[in-house]
Amino acid sequence: MASISDDEFDRLLTHFEREAVHLEARDAYGTAVELPHMAKWAAGQPDDLAWLRRWCATVRLHSSAGRSVRRVRIVSEPLSDYQRWSHSIAWPMVEAGEDIRWAPRQLVSSVAMPGNDFYLFDDRLVVFLIYAGNGLAIDKMASTEPHDVRLCRNTFDALWQLAIPHHDYQPV
Repeated sequence: MASISDDEFDRLLTHFEREAVHLEARDAYGTAVELPHMAKWAAGQPDDLAWLRRWCATVRLHSSAGRSVRRVRIVSEPLSDYQRWSHSIAWPMVEAGEDIRWAPRQLVSSVAMPGNDFYLFDDRLVVFLIYAGNGLAIDKMASTEPHDVRLCRNTFDALWQLAIPHHDYQPV
């Protein structure tokens, strides 16, 4: 495995051939991009979600070209404030074509999973997302090892079957 730069990761998000799947398994994140917007939400202030437009435009391009973008979020219930906020801002991404599902943690105990969140691109490359305890992203590790690819594919497929589509999931 090797670390990849943010620029390399951005290129992967925009230049895959068929499918990008994403697993999020933490109850809270602390990304520099998201923190100010979550603070607005917590204070009851409006957010026009302009900061999501670039991602939504990317998803629309993938969707119109027949490429799939799917995400499973494993969540503890009741939801953390972060996940409540995340649920409240997911609609623009879903409308753009990203298929987001929610997997209550109590449903996934028997699913074998890698130790970190990941993106799997075209069943050929895994990027593990490494976070500090406070939720800040600290590294992205890429692997093409068949074992890693297989583990992530099997994990995602198993979780996908258990997860609830965004439009059906009612936050607890």
